[in-house]
Amino acid sequence: MFELAHPWLILLAPLPVLVRRLLPPRAAGGAYLIVPERIGGALLAAGRAERVGRRADARLILSWLIWGLLLLALSGPRDLAPVRALKVSGRDLAIVLDLSGSMVRDDFHLNGAPVTRLTAVKSVGADFSRRRGGDRVALILFGSEAYYAAPFTFDVGSVARRIEAATIGISGRATNISDGLGLALKRLERSQARAKVVILLSDGSNNAGMTTPRDVAGLAARMGVRVHTIALGPKDMESAAPGERGVVDAATLRSISETSGGESFRVRSTEDLVEVGRALDRLETTESDGLAAEIYRNFWIWPASVAGLLALLLVWREAR
Repeated sequence: MFELAHPWLILLAPLPVLVRRLLPPRAAGGAYLIVPERIGGALLAAGRAERVGRRADARLILSWLIWGLLLLALSGPRDLAPVRALKVSGRDLAIVLDLSGSMVRDDFHLNGAPVTRLTAVKSVGADFSRRRGGDRVALILFGSEAYYAAPFTFDVGSVARRIEAATIGISGRATNISDGLGLALKRLERSQARAKVVILLSDGSNNAGMTTPRDVAGLAARMGVRVHTIALGPKDMESAAPGERGVVDAATLRSISETSGGESFRVRSTEDLVEVGRALDRLETTESDGLAAEIYRNFWIWPASVAGLLALLLVWREAR
């Protein structure tokens, strides 16, 4: 629906007339020519008066057009644009990703080519984040230390870009699951969301930090936070040979999810990782009524542009 943002400005239309009546007249100046009447002075004066009258009429018309168009532009002509309502789930979801040194192992395949675990996680994790429209999503990255890579936001695309930009080594090369999960809970402690969820992905075993992952999982349960865990890697501690490196502590991750009321997933390939993303979509749906938004298309530029062109025309006529 077309409307004016500030319709009261139209009331200023008679302002030039009021100014002209209230201010004293400006004294005319400049050179002039005296023509004797016997050589046709009366005829010359009559022709000049006619031309001056026409110029004055044109100047008056242009001036009023410019004034009216400027008032129209200042009044803010606009139209309400149809906008789809943002689906809001009422859920805060923290994605906690392991960036320890073992994520550089190239034992996964993507599009038929061998890739590192981190590359596979980036691809699937970013896609998962972009499908979370309606959730407030945050990103926590951890290695030896944990840090807050993206705050809770409805801009899931920005979180996906942070996942894609993640680099091994920026948080150390150890695996501090406890601090990664603990930082997510610390941020969720202030959340007013109806549902609070953490998705924790790790490809190793906890070997840093002052607390155990199971203790932090107990805190999550007391806070009412569901923790879904993803154990990433071809081998886990239960099936690997003693002392073998690059194995995931799937049992601890499973214990975290069971304690907090979440689900545990075991991922050995990129296909498993894609299926986990779909399963999480089913577990954490985003259906809701949504919030309406009013977005306007502004048209002030058009009357303002025409007023500018007419002003240039007026200046050109006066210069002639």
